[in-house]
Amino acid sequence: MVMPFHDGLIVHTQSHDYPIVITEQSATEQSTTEHGSMAKQIPPYISGRQVLIVTNDTVAPLYLKALEDELAEQFVVKVCVLLDGEQYKNQASIDRIYDALMTEHFNRDVTLVALGGGVIGDMTGFAAASFMRGVNFIQIPTTLLSQVDSSVGGKTGINHPQGKNMIGAFWQPQMVLADMSTLKTLPARELSAGVAEIIKYALIMDEAFLTWLEANLPAMMALDLAVLGEAVKRCCQYKADVVAQDERESGVRALLNFGHTFGHVIETHEGYGNWLHGEAVAAGMVQAAELSQKIGWLTDDEVVRIKRVLELANLPITPPAIDVDTALDLMGHDKKVKHGQIRLILLKSIGDAVMTNEFDGQLLHEVLSKHSA
Repeated sequence: MVMPFHDGLIVHTQSHDYPIVITEQSATEQSTTEHGSMAKQIPPYISGRQVLIVTNDTVAPLYLKALEDELAEQFVVKVCVLLDGEQYKNQASIDRIYDALMTEHFNRDVTLVALGGGVIGDMTGFAAASFMRGVNFIQIPTTLLSQVDSSVGGKTGINHPQGKNMIGAFWQPQMVLADMSTLKTLPARELSAGVAEIIKYALIMDEAFLTWLEANLPAMMALDLAVLGEAVKRCCQYKADVVAQDERESGVRALLNFGHTFGHVIETHEGYGNWLHGEAVAAGMVQAAELSQKIGWLTDDEVVRIKRVLELANLPITPPAIDVDTALDLMGHDKKVKHGQIRLILLKSIGDAVMTNEFDGQLLHEVLSKHSA
């Protein structure tokens, strides 16, 4: 199959509208057909002559050559290959991207192409937002997590030793190209991490989607690309709808952070990269569900259902042991903290999320102490 099988998704933002193209084609081969390769899809969204592909040392051997060779027929193409891992999502990596741009004397006509997962997408986007005060970039997400979530919506940035994603910018891509065939090379642990974000959408927005996932998760975990493509399409549509309403996260977009405040505590405490983002979010969603249950919103059965669907995806449902005071201190760095108060995304019921600071601190303490050091 070489034609896009989910075309027509458009993200509407204040700066510009852009498409999400979900396809299943050979990402490793050049093709002469109109829709037959990554490189055939993106030239309409490259306005100048200069292209910098940013990727990492895991993705580069798999997909870089075909993309680079084909784009080089039309553009001046250079490459920046970074080290793979959340622990490299930092200023030093951004500087390497700047160095590559400056060495080639690239100017404001350059288009950066992010070829990789969420870390590469976030860093490439931040480099694009800041180089010469803003240049174009294109997202080619190669992991399930980046396809369903991080590549869409314009959140870019890097980590700081004291907190995840604390430095960054809102900067929208010119297009997102999600090629399902890249998932064939994705390690099983990374596939599960991406499924965590898919489950998140169901829990906060659509109980019927959760029922669909419970039926289709075995096929997804077995790499049925058609089923995965349907899940990616649904999640991208949810994300596009939310971003159109609240591009800069002043309201409803914050709900997409369900499980993330708890999850970021895990990632920061355990050291970036030791827990994958999706793994930390999975355990964080359970903690958020447990707090929702203690408040009196979720039933015991609903918490059990949430744990069960996460386990179907081979995801952790318990966090590592973290001292309660340490966890609360890390939560204090969260971007949703306002006027010194921790605001959490919790569930009134499955499919109905709210952001609130109106919870008993003792109940939060109980949830955190359940797995404290």
